[in-house]
Amino acid sequence: MKAELIAVGTEILLGDIVNTDAQVISQGLSELGIDVYYQTVVGDNPQRLERVIRQAKERADIIITTGGLGPTLDDLTKETLAQVFGKKLVLHEESLAHIRHFFSEIGREMTANNEKQAWLPEGCVPLHNDWGTAPGCAFEADGTHVIMLPGPPRECEAMFRERAMPYLYPLAGGCIVSRNVRIFGLGESAMEEILHDQMERMTNPTIAPYAKTSECFARITAKADTEEQAEAMLQPVVDQVVSVLGDCVYGVDVDSLEQVVGKLLTERGMTLSVAESCTGGLLSKRITDLPGASAYYKGGVCSYANEVKTALLGVSEQTLADVGAVSPTVAEQMARGVANCMGTDVGVGITGIAGPDGGSAEKPVGLVYISVWMQGRQRTHEMHGSLGRDRVRIQAASTALDLIRRMLIEGTN
Repeated sequence: MKAELIAVGTEILLGDIVNTDAQVISQGLSELGIDVYYQTVVGDNPQRLERVIRQAKERADIIITTGGLGPTLDDLTKETLAQVFGKKLVLHEESLAHIRHFFSEIGREMTANNEKQAWLPEGCVPLHNDWGTAPGCAFEADGTHVIMLPGPPRECEAMFRERAMPYLYPLAGGCIVSRNVRIFGLGESAMEEILHDQMERMTNPTIAPYAKTSECFARITAKADTEEQAEAMLQPVVDQVVSVLGDCVYGVDVDSLEQVVGKLLTERGMTLSVAESCTGGLLSKRITDLPGASAYYKGGVCSYANEVKTALLGVSEQTLADVGAVSPTVAEQMARGVANCMGTDVGVGITGIAGPDGGSAEKPVGLVYISVWMQGRQRTHEMHGSLGRDRVRIQAASTALDLIRRMLIEGTN
């Protein structure tokens, strides 16, 4: 099956918003084994939208649109698709009742134009929207499947995963299941080289490498008649990939390094505190983004200035004078100091030069020292980041989390 995505919205063309919907949908279609050959963005113009739809109809088995389902005059996606495919719009009473209930719940009066959202193509499959007012819908006509989704990313992602994907499962031909092996400390190209021969040999399951900021993952996908059969096909391949990639694998089907670290700390009944300089609180933010982090995270110190390092963390003034703030010794003293200050089992110290200024030949931009003190054991890592200030900070926070993870695992082996 070949799919085409059409994003409707002048605000996307103007660059006012980024079309994140296309990324979410393309990734989901890949999981289903449905190929995306084209992605189009078109403004809120019925003539241009009609031309784009007619073109997609000629070359795609599945058309998925995002946006243009709202109550205003320029929301014309449904009307244009109905015209192209010869469908009449009819009032869907259940959707209208949902819209009325939505406005009642938030204590606002529903304006008359909101009824427009409840008019759907005759004979379609309504896609109920629990995350907003505009329902989506799906229908098949002239050999083409059409799916309409709302544009706001919060609604679109949920609607695609919870409503559109179940509609698409039968079209994909069987059941498709994916597992994600998450990796840190190994680049995408290095991972691909390790898995290359295996990837070339395999057709079902398949292995696909993906890169994210400062980390990567391998998605392993199997297609079978049932979910149980697909899972049975996947597990040996997952086990093999994990074995080959070794301790660079930080989890399978997990969301993030901070999630894994939080789980390990909870299981061991251990507590954590952090002292950050160049990351400016980013590590603390990532840790506390997770619900329940208060069970293991006690606090942090954003010790940007040297006087804060000495006054709060006990970093030696003589050390700062001799080797400077960006040094392994200072990172180590920060880690021990914050653990002592907070009374935690684990302390982290991060100091470095995120840039774009402040570097030198001896200490270039991107140089970061990360130290983890854990119940008397200590390990320090020298990191050389690149590609801008934000990337260096993200990479440093991730490196700290991975170092904690490794030390926690080693401590129980």
